[in-house]
Amino acid sequence: MKKLALAAAAVAVFSAHAEEAVAPDHAVSFNLAAVSDYRYRGISQTRLQPALQGGADYVHNPSGLYAGAWASTIAWIRDAGGDGGVELDLYAGRRGQVTEAVSYDVGVLTYVYAANALPVSANTTEVYGQLAYGPAYVKYSHAVTNLFGFADSKNSGYLDIGANIDAGGGYTINLHGGHQKVKRNDAASYSDWKLGVTKDFGVLTGALAVVGSDAQESAYTSAANGKFLGKTALQLTLSKVF
Repeated sequence: MKKLALAAAAVAVFSAHAEEAVAPDHAVSFNLAAVSDYRYRGISQTRLQPALQGGADYVHNPSGLYAGAWASTIAWIRDAGGDGGVELDLYAGRRGQVTEAVSYDVGVLTYVYAANALPVSANTTEVYGQLAYGPAYVKYSHAVTNLFGFADSKNSGYLDIGANIDAGGGYTINLHGGHQKVKRNDAASYSDWKLGVTKDFGVLTGALAVVGSDAQESAYTSAANGKFLGKTALQLTLSKVF
Protein backbone atom coordinates (compact mmCIF):
# COMPACT_ATOMS: atom_id res chain seq x y z
CA MET A 1 0.00 0.00 0.00
CA LYS A 2 2.09 2.76 -1.32
CA LYS A 3 1.71 6.62 -1.13
CA LEU A 4 3.67 7.24 -4.46
CA ALA A 5 6.43 9.08 -2.62
CA LEU A 6 9.19 7.84 -4.90
CA ALA A 7 7.10 8.58 -7.98
CA ALA A 8 6.64 12.14 -6.74
CA ALA A 9 10.38 12.39 -6.19
CA ALA A 10 10.94 11.35 -9.79
CA VAL A 11 8.57 14.06 -11.01
CA ALA A 12 10.41 16.60 -8.85
CA VAL A 13 13.67 15.62 -10.53
CA PHE A 14 12.18 16.16 -13.98
CA SER A 15 10.65 19.47 -12.90
CA ALA A 16 14.02 20.69 -11.63
CA HIS A 17 15.66 19.72 -14.90
CA ALA A 18 12.90 21.46 -16.82
CA GLU A 19 13.89 24.75 -15.23
CA GLU A 20 17.36 24.39 -16.73
CA ALA A 21 16.36 23.02 -20.15
CA VAL A 22 13.30 22.01 -22.09
CA ALA A 23 12.00 18.74 -20.70
CA PRO A 24 11.79 15.82 -23.12
CA ASP A 25 8.34 14.81 -24.30
CA HIS A 26 8.81 11.33 -22.87
CA ALA A 27 10.62 10.72 -19.58
CA VAL A 28 11.27 7.43 -17.81
CA SER A 29 12.71 7.03 -14.31
CA PHE A 30 13.41 4.16 -11.94
CA ASN A 31 13.54 4.03 -8.15
CA LEU A 32 14.94 1.70 -5.51
CA ALA A 33 14.62 1.90 -1.73
CA ALA A 34 15.35 0.09 1.50
CA VAL A 35 13.13 0.97 4.45
CA SER A 36 13.39 -0.05 8.10
CA ASP A 37 9.61 -0.58 8.30
CA TYR A 38 7.18 -0.26 5.40
CA ARG A 39 4.45 1.96 6.82
CA TYR A 40 1.39 2.75 4.74
CA ARG A 41 -1.16 5.15 6.15
CA GLY A 42 0.51 4.66 9.51
CA ILE A 43 0.20 0.85 9.56
CA SER A 44 3.19 -1.47 9.16
CA GLN A 45 2.93 -3.75 6.14
CA THR A 46 6.00 -5.77 7.17
CA ARG A 47 5.33 -6.68 10.82
CA LEU A 48 7.62 -3.76 11.88
CA GLN A 49 10.47 -5.27 9.85
CA PRO A 50 12.52 -3.90 6.89
CA ALA A 51 11.39 -3.99 3.26
CA LEU A 52 12.93 -3.71 -0.19
CA GLN A 53 11.08 -1.60 -2.75
CA GLY A 54 11.40 -0.45 -6.34
CA GLY A 55 9.51 0.84 -9.32
CA ALA A 56 9.43 2.58 -12.68
CA ASP A 57 7.60 5.69 -13.89
CA TYR A 58 6.75 7.17 -17.28
CA VAL A 59 5.74 10.81 -17.81
CA HIS A 60 4.47 12.45 -20.99
CA ASN A 61 5.50 16.01 -20.21
CA PRO A 62 3.41 17.90 -22.81
CA SER A 63 0.14 16.45 -21.49
CA GLY A 64 1.06 15.69 -17.87
CA LEU A 65 -0.04 12.09 -18.28
CA TYR A 66 1.89 9.49 -16.31
CA ALA A 67 1.90 5.79 -15.50
CA GLY A 68 3.98 3.56 -13.31
CA ALA A 69 4.50 0.38 -11.36
CA TRP A 70 6.00 -0.16 -7.92
CA ALA A 71 6.56 -3.21 -5.71
CA SER A 72 7.48 -3.93 -2.09
CA THR A 73 8.07 -6.92 0.10
CA ILE A 74 5.29 -7.32 2.71
CA ALA A 75 4.28 -9.65 5.55
CA TRP A 76 0.65 -8.84 6.38
CA ILE A 77 -0.99 -11.10 3.77
CA ARG A 78 0.61 -14.24 5.19
CA ASP A 79 0.02 -13.05 8.74
CA ALA A 80 -3.68 -12.72 7.89
CA GLY A 81 -3.77 -16.36 6.75
CA GLY A 82 -3.27 -15.77 3.03
CA ASP A 83 -0.40 -16.28 0.64
CA GLY A 84 2.15 -14.02 -1.01
CA GLY A 85 4.90 -11.72 0.18
CA VAL A 86 4.85 -8.99 -2.47
CA GLU A 87 2.64 -5.97 -3.14
CA LEU A 88 2.48 -4.61 -6.69
CA ASP A 89 1.01 -1.15 -7.35
CA LEU A 90 -0.11 -0.10 -10.84
CA TYR A 91 -1.17 3.50 -11.38
CA ALA A 92 -1.86 6.13 -14.03
CA GLY A 93 -3.06 9.70 -13.98
CA ARG A 94 -2.52 13.28 -15.00
CA ARG A 95 -0.79 16.23 -13.36
CA GLY A 96 -1.10 19.86 -14.28
CA GLN A 97 -1.77 23.41 -13.13
CA VAL A 98 -5.11 24.88 -12.07
CA THR A 99 -3.45 28.28 -11.75
CA GLU A 100 0.19 29.33 -11.68
CA ALA A 101 0.23 28.66 -7.92
CA VAL A 102 -2.12 25.66 -7.64
CA SER A 103 -1.40 22.23 -9.15
CA TYR A 104 -3.54 19.12 -9.43
CA ASP A 105 -2.98 15.38 -9.67
CA VAL A 106 -5.76 12.90 -10.48
CA GLY A 107 -5.55 9.21 -11.21
CA VAL A 108 -6.29 5.60 -10.42
CA LEU A 109 -4.19 3.17 -8.37
CA THR A 110 -4.58 -0.61 -8.09
CA TYR A 111 -2.88 -2.59 -5.34
CA VAL A 112 -2.27 -6.17 -6.44
CA TYR A 113 -1.53 -9.03 -4.04
CA ALA A 114 -1.21 -11.96 -6.42
CA ALA A 115 -3.02 -15.15 -5.31
CA ASN A 116 -3.53 -13.66 -1.82
CA ALA A 117 -6.17 -16.34 -1.05
CA LEU A 118 -7.84 -14.29 1.69
CA PRO A 119 -11.60 -14.76 2.30
CA VAL A 120 -12.11 -11.25 0.90
CA SER A 121 -9.52 -10.41 -1.76
CA ALA A 122 -6.90 -7.91 -0.65
CA ASN A 123 -6.67 -6.50 -4.19
CA THR A 124 -7.86 -2.89 -4.06
CA THR A 125 -8.49 -0.10 -6.57
CA GLU A 126 -8.73 3.56 -5.61
CA VAL A 127 -9.29 6.76 -7.55
CA TYR A 128 -7.59 9.85 -6.15
CA GLY A 129 -7.39 13.61 -6.52
CA GLN A 130 -4.89 16.06 -5.11
CA LEU A 131 -4.52 19.84 -4.98
CA ALA A 132 -1.24 21.48 -3.98
CA TYR A 133 -0.28 25.05 -3.18
CA GLY A 134 3.43 25.64 -2.70
CA PRO A 135 4.73 22.91 -0.37
CA ALA A 136 1.27 22.05 1.01
CA TYR A 137 -1.21 19.55 -0.41
CA VAL A 138 -4.53 17.89 0.27
CA LYS A 139 -5.38 14.51 -1.30
CA TYR A 140 -8.39 12.21 -1.17
CA SER A 141 -8.40 8.55 -2.23
CA HIS A 142 -11.68 6.67 -2.73
CA ALA A 143 -11.93 2.88 -2.91
CA VAL A 144 -14.06 1.58 -5.79
CA THR A 145 -13.58 -2.01 -4.55
CA ASN A 146 -13.36 -3.58 -1.12
CA LEU A 147 -10.45 -2.10 0.82
CA PHE A 148 -7.46 -4.35 1.55
CA GLY A 149 -9.47 -7.42 2.49
CA PHE A 150 -12.14 -5.75 4.65
CA ALA A 151 -15.59 -7.18 3.81
CA ASP A 152 -18.26 -4.81 2.44
CA SER A 153 -15.80 -1.90 2.52
CA LYS A 154 -16.33 -0.48 -0.98
CA ASN A 155 -16.47 3.36 -0.95
CA SER A 156 -13.98 3.65 1.91
CA GLY A 157 -11.92 6.84 1.79
CA TYR A 158 -8.58 8.25 2.91
CA LEU A 159 -7.91 11.96 3.47
CA ASP A 160 -4.25 13.01 3.38
CA ILE A 161 -3.09 16.53 4.32
CA GLY A 162 0.56 17.47 4.45
CA ALA A 163 3.47 19.61 3.37
CA ASN A 164 7.04 19.06 2.17
CA ILE A 165 8.95 22.19 3.14
CA ASP A 166 12.35 23.05 1.66
CA ALA A 167 14.62 23.81 4.62
CA GLY A 168 17.72 24.52 2.52
CA GLY A 169 20.98 22.63 2.31
CA GLY A 170 19.27 19.68 0.67
CA TYR A 171 16.91 19.16 3.63
CA THR A 172 13.12 18.86 3.34
CA ILE A 173 10.74 18.81 6.30
CA ASN A 174 7.91 16.27 5.80
CA LEU A 175 4.58 16.80 7.58
CA HIS A 176 1.55 14.53 7.20
CA GLY A 177 -1.80 13.86 8.83
CA GLY A 178 -4.36 11.42 7.49
CA HIS A 179 -7.63 9.68 8.27
CA GLN A 180 -8.68 6.28 6.95
CA LYS A 181 -12.43 5.66 6.96
CA VAL A 182 -13.25 1.99 6.46
CA LYS A 183 -16.83 1.76 5.28
CA ARG A 184 -19.12 -0.13 7.68
CA ASN A 185 -16.20 -0.86 10.01
CA ASP A 186 -15.63 1.82 12.64
CA ALA A 187 -13.22 -0.41 14.55
CA ALA A 188 -10.85 -0.42 11.56
CA SER A 189 -11.09 3.35 10.92
CA TYR A 190 -8.30 5.51 12.34
CA SER A 191 -6.07 8.58 11.93
CA ASP A 192 -2.30 8.61 11.36
CA TRP A 193 0.53 11.12 11.28
CA LYS A 194 4.17 11.61 10.32
CA LEU A 195 6.90 14.13 11.15
CA GLY A 196 10.14 13.67 9.27
CA VAL A 197 13.10 15.09 7.43
CA THR A 198 14.54 14.11 4.04
CA LYS A 199 18.12 14.81 3.00
CA ASP A 200 19.48 14.65 -0.54
CA PHE A 201 23.02 13.27 -0.34
CA GLY A 202 23.47 13.25 -4.12
CA VAL A 203 24.15 9.55 -4.55
CA LEU A 204 21.29 8.59 -2.22
CA THR A 205 18.36 10.25 -0.49
CA GLY A 206 17.85 9.55 3.19
CA ALA A 207 14.67 10.07 5.19
CA LEU A 208 14.03 9.76 8.93
CA ALA A 209 10.51 10.10 10.32
CA VAL A 210 8.43 9.54 13.41
CA VAL A 211 5.19 7.82 12.40
CA GLY A 212 2.18 6.78 14.41
CA SER A 213 -1.58 6.30 14.54
CA ASP A 214 -4.58 6.05 16.85
CA ALA A 215 -5.66 2.76 15.24
CA GLN A 216 -7.28 0.20 17.52
CA GLU A 217 -4.92 -2.60 18.49
CA SER A 218 -7.74 -5.13 18.11
CA ALA A 219 -7.90 -4.35 14.38
CA TYR A 220 -4.20 -3.90 13.62
CA THR A 221 -2.21 -6.37 15.71
CA SER A 222 -0.02 -8.92 13.96
CA ALA A 223 -1.34 -12.46 14.25
CA ALA A 224 2.23 -13.70 13.85
CA ASN A 225 3.85 -12.02 16.87
CA GLY A 226 1.12 -10.05 18.66
CA LYS A 227 2.76 -6.66 17.96
CA PHE A 228 0.67 -3.54 17.32
CA LEU A 229 1.27 -2.49 13.71
CA GLY A 230 0.21 1.14 14.21
CA LYS A 231 2.55 1.95 17.10
CA THR A 232 4.58 5.17 17.15
CA ALA A 233 8.07 4.46 15.86
CA LEU A 234 11.06 5.77 13.90
CA GLN A 235 11.27 4.90 10.21
CA LEU A 236 14.48 5.13 8.17
CA THR A 237 14.47 5.13 4.35
CA LEU A 238 17.36 5.12 1.86
CA SER A 239 16.30 5.63 -1.74
CA LYS A 240 17.63 6.39 -5.20
CA VAL A 241 15.84 7.77 -8.27
CA PHE A 242 17.64 7.39 -11.60
